[in-house]
Amino acid sequence: MGSLRRICVVFLVLCLASSVVAFQFGGPQWFSQESPGYSSENFNAPAEFYWSRLRYTARTDAYGGGGFGYGYGYGSSWSRDYPKADRQFLMALKRLTRIQARSTEQVVDLDSDKIFDYPWVYAVQVANWTFTDAEAKRLREYLLKGGFLMVDDFHGTADWDRFLTGMRMVFPDRPIEDLQDNDEIFHVLYDIGARFQVPGEQYVATGRTYEKDGYVPKWRAIRDGKGRIMVAICHNMHLGDAWEWADMPEYPERFASMAFRVGLDYIMYGMTH
Repeated sequence: MGSLRRICVVFLVLCLASSVVAFQFGGPQWFSQESPGYSSENFNAPAEFYWSRLRYTARTDAYGGGGFGYGYGYGSSWSRDYPKADRQFLMALKRLTRIQARSTEQVVDLDSDKIFDYPWVYAVQVANWTFTDAEAKRLREYLLKGGFLMVDDFHGTADWDRFLTGMRMVFPDRPIEDLQDNDEIFHVLYDIGARFQVPGEQYVATGRTYEKDGYVPKWRAIRDGKGRIMVAICHNMHLGDAWEWADMPEYPERFASMAFRVGLDYIMYGMTH
């Protein structure tokens, strides 16, 4: 049994136990800052890695989930699966790497220079994001100065076009390329060969790995002038849901394992390039 298979089993045991604690304390606050095991000190503890999630203003015509449906998101596109997916990923990061990471997530905004304090940022539902000119400029500067952005959870042709509307405000001319199996980013920590589509939790009820017309997973990237990946694009997949539901017995372990491997490789790449 591989290490990621073991970690998923551990997740199941730990998270089921935590769920019992959660209900004893009144339910959903297990995912709040006052949750058992997540004291306020954790939010201020120094660390070499901070899990940062991008908060953005959603388009006024946003559709296609926006944080509703499956998951514990707070009702806005940027917060889909937040914070459970983030914290369960951090559990894996601590168990499977030597990275000294803070055990709690944080939210970063583009209306503040504080984003420059954190070199790795995760964003979801990016078909719905929109930027002011100032925000687009700050994100461009952040990435060109060495920042890394991972985008996830958007599906199909229409979502791709809407994602590009925002991305082209940031980088009007930089090409978007399809990543190959031998690309370095897939071999930093884990050697990930043939990849497959990682579905959201809807797979449990429907058996479908795709959403909308996003039948084929697209692993894409935008590079800087030296060839470093600045933006890792996970299109037609939902890695965040796989992290969030790794403790769900009905959700297949192979999807969760792939999602963890990809995320860990992306973090290791972002911290070393």
